[in-house]
Amino acid sequence: MKLSIPIEVLWLGLGLLGQFLFFLRFFSQWLVSEKRKESITPLSFWYFSILGGLLLLSYAIYRKDPVFILGQSLGIFIYARNLYFIYRKKL
Repeated sequence: MKLSIPIEVLWLGLGLLGQFLFFLRFFSQWLVSEKRKESITPLSFWYFSILGGLLLLSYAIYRKDPVFILGQSLGIFIYARNLYFIYRKKL
């Protein structure tokens, strides 16, 4: 017997995974800040932002939501730019 998952369910799962990764960026930032007792933006924040943003952008494109597409597209650029600055500073 072949198991078949409807495409809508797969896209919903992708969107939820993207949202979860987006949540993890705030959670990781909160944990690091609490540990150090100061506001810190850890490197993981930017990676969770990019991964969550890419998945949410894919979901938004599938749903054909121009507002969501625009917001995620701009965000991904900003997250990538911040990683660029972080790595450039380390060189």
